[in-house]
Amino acid sequence: MELKVPPALVFLCFGLMMYLLAEFLPMGYFDFYGRMLFAKILVGIGIVIALLALFQFKRANTTIDPTKPDKASNLVVGGIFKFSRNPMYLALLLLLLALGVFLGNAFNTLIAAGFVGYMNRFQIIPEERILLDKFGRSFKDYCILTRRWF
Repeated sequence: MELKVPPALVFLCFGLMMYLLAEFLPMGYFDFYGRMLFAKILVGIGIVIALLALFQFKRANTTIDPTKPDKASNLVVGGIFKFSRNPMYLALLLLLLALGVFLGNAFNTLIAAGFVGYMNRFQIIPEERILLDKFGRSFKDYCILTRRWF
């Protein structure tokens, strides 16, 4: 299971769970002034973070394939990666949170938390093991200086 399911597919599955929860468990419904604007802001921030991360991977001429971290040719630690070791996963989380706000069901925060747990266990920790083997002390120092999510 580790590194076998692409994060984009995991994101879509969790998004579908959010939709189904909002559809079939309406008792968690909430609304507030500016809810749609807040959802749009979360989407915008998520897209910017993802694009910055992709641009930095491209500039460093390294792989963006999350199922094959052993193919990484360079350790990217600058730019957006100074603030998060996993900005692309953070971007996906922000998009899920935006979906939860858009759908207006408070229980969707539990699904977003499940996404974080799943990604930590089945994607990030296995990736980090591989990157530690590949980049050694440089990666270890980076992990000390930079948080996993934000």
